Amino acid sequence: MVDAGDGAASQLIKAGLRIPKVKGLFLSHLHFDHTGGVMALLGLRMQRNAEQILTIYGPPGTQVLIDGLLAGMDPAMKAAYGMPGTAWEPRVKVVELVDGSTLELNGLNVAVAENSHFKIPQDTGLPEKAKSLSFRFDMADRSIVFTGDTGPSEAVEKLARNADLLVSEMMDIPAVLQVVRKMNPNMPQQQFDGIEWHFRAHHLLPRQVGELAAKAGVKKVVVTHMVPNVRDEAMAERYRSAIADVFDGDIVIAEDLDRF
Repeated sequence: MVDAGDGAASQLIKAGLRIPKVKGLFLSHLHFDHTGGVMALLGLRMQRNAEQILTIYGPPGTQVLIDGLLAGMDPAMKAAYGMPGTAWEPRVKVVELVDGSTLELNGLNVAVAENSHFKIPQDTGLPEKAKSLSFRFDMADRSIVFTGDTGPSEAVEKLARNADLLVSEMMDIPAVLQVVRKMNPNMPQQQFDGIEWHFRAHHLLPRQVGELAAKAGVKKVVVTHMVPNVRDEAMAERYRSAIADVFDGDIVIAEDLDRF
């Protein structure tokens, strides 16, 4: 499993997957829209008496996140179903990853690259406040790269080289900026400029998704984690067209529970 936003446990069930059978969770970064469902996943595993260990892989800070969640869950863990002498155990461990980390998991090879989602302006001279990771999963029959949230990144391009499937984020930045301005008509220009810098440095426009895919030489792109939400086929076609301007492989605008 890769990332666990709010509702992830419910989506696993809809997909026909049993929560106690989940062995590993990869977190690309620790923003709440990527981690909001972790507590539910941990809790439902305990309520269903999952026997195997869940290993959570993520950037530095993941151990602090999981320790905090388990501390908050402690009263329920001690109470369990209320029977004397019983308590729930989380059966979870954390492995923190960094740029260049590699793993071998029962024939699945995983490679990790730090992306540009937490990039800061160079003229500040300050260190980045957090790390965001992209993952490559190489199996016997195919390779899949998951960008997570990222802006333009040579590291992600290198990670995705010749992959069969690129799962990429995407943001229609002009459309989102219009909404920001409409909802905040009195926002100071300096603040608005900062928001725009963040969007353009830390996310990918549709065309930039295509550029990443083309430079990396991937076979297929699946676009997910889209902002704004794709409301209709005309909107989806507009984004596919922008990607296809620079990428001639297969392009899919993903929907919930799609399989590839």
